[in-house]
Amino acid sequence: MAELQTTTSAREYETIYVLRPDAGREASENISSRVLDVISKQHGALTKVENWGYRKLAYPVKKHGRGVYVYLKYVGDGDLVTELERNLRLQDAVLKFQTVKLSDDAVTAAPAAQEIEFEHLDVIEDAEPEDSLAKTLGLEDVRDDFRSAPSEEAEALEAEEEGGGEETEESA
Repeated sequence: MAELQTTTSAREYETIYVLRPDAGREASENISSRVLDVISKQHGALTKVENWGYRKLAYPVKKHGRGVYVYLKYVGDGDLVTELERNLRLQDAVLKFQTVKLSDDAVTAAPAAQEIEFEHLDVIEDAEPEDSLAKTLGLEDVRDDFRSAPSEEAEALEAEEEGGGEETEESA
């Protein structure tokens, strides 16, 4: 059973980091082992890990429209956060990360280290093609209509002008 730990200096944090969609299992395992090392060296406790999988980014980051989201919840002090973010910043496979302080006084039931495991995803080779901004906004079909419409209208106008122009010359 897990024991309740109460310390005055420990705070509860959550960090979400986004991996490149083409980052392999090896890169994911390397990052997860580094995260575990940092937390243990800084006397913190990892309480929750969730792999949210491949998701679309709000905006392209380093020319990637998707990424692998990983959620961490842990207890520690400010030095732990600083060191964890420094390590994430050094990893090429990490596109973005953000840490939020959840509470100042952490009272957690810390699970055993064996209970918390990182889930690793393999690279998706048949990933969906990135949608263009026009397609995302629903403008791509409209743009195609405008591209084809002027040529049809121009042909119709030319035919009318040619036909109408001859009749005016003959009648005069």
